[in-house]
Amino acid sequence: MTAPDLAYVALVVDEPEASAAIFEKDFGLPRQDFTCGSLTVPAIAVGRSALALFQPDDPFLGPDAKKGVHHIAIAAADPKAAAEDSGVATVNGPASGLGGRTSIELARDATCGIGVRYTESLGLAPASSGLVERIDHLGVASADNQAAREVFIDKLGCVYESQQTDSEVETISENFTSDTYNYIYHTRPSQLIGSMRVTFITVGDTEFEFIQDLTTNVQADEARHDAAGTTRGDRSAIARYISARGQGLHHIAFKTPDVKESLAKIKAAGHRTIDTVGRPGSRRALIGFMHPTMIGGVLMHFVQREEI
Repeated sequence: MTAPDLAYVALVVDEPEASAAIFEKDFGLPRQDFTCGSLTVPAIAVGRSALALFQPDDPFLGPDAKKGVHHIAIAAADPKAAAEDSGVATVNGPASGLGGRTSIELARDATCGIGVRYTESLGLAPASSGLVERIDHLGVASADNQAAREVFIDKLGCVYESQQTDSEVETISENFTSDTYNYIYHTRPSQLIGSMRVTFITVGDTEFEFIQDLTTNVQADEARHDAAGTTRGDRSAIARYISARGQGLHHIAFKTPDVKESLAKIKAAGHRTIDTVGRPGSRRALIGFMHPTMIGGVLMHFVQREEI
């Protein structure tokens, strides 16, 4: 079974021109501009897809667009027919999208909070660089991974890739050393402090990474962008996001041949990173996060992993 092609991923950033320059210069990826209504939207080719960089007040996005990953567009020769075949409710369509292409928007409450549109292909040639091979995945703050599977596999034709459960357990030990009674070692009962179910579903040459927080009765940690993450910290980020914005697209990750080297190149180019070396991630990967201020409020990270 073949997954549908991904036309583009829409990113909402403070300054599209400045962000496009970073992707061109520091990531080594090609750019092509598209008209969208009265505005121009820079598009960065990456893998078989693209990043479309929108400003927050672009009318095409609708009201109250927040910075970050806004929506994905699935390529279809006939967007209207594709939307009808899916059986998912639509809104605001048909509309004129990038380069005047037909765009059909699906209802977010029917797609697990993810902005999804059908559009005609942008016609960009596949692209990669020494830093970025393609989009590895799109992270989703998910309230129900089973519901996501039913929508994106059964209705939209995406393909199941894999699933895993991440857990972090804390164990506290106490040591008592006496000059008369020798050494006593005591371990308190272990406590689960972070757990997530992660489901990967393929669209185009990338995956959705649906991250569902499984932790109960544990308060989310405060947000930090100054230290490498952990399972506990990652589940806290998902919990905070859903509490503040509801479920939906959370971050974007790029596949790279060497995560440590890529982070070093980004720092050398004058940008901030959260991680300085790769740390363990899903699918036996090493991951490293860039600071969200780098691309106008979008959370991004590198992924180094072997294909299975």
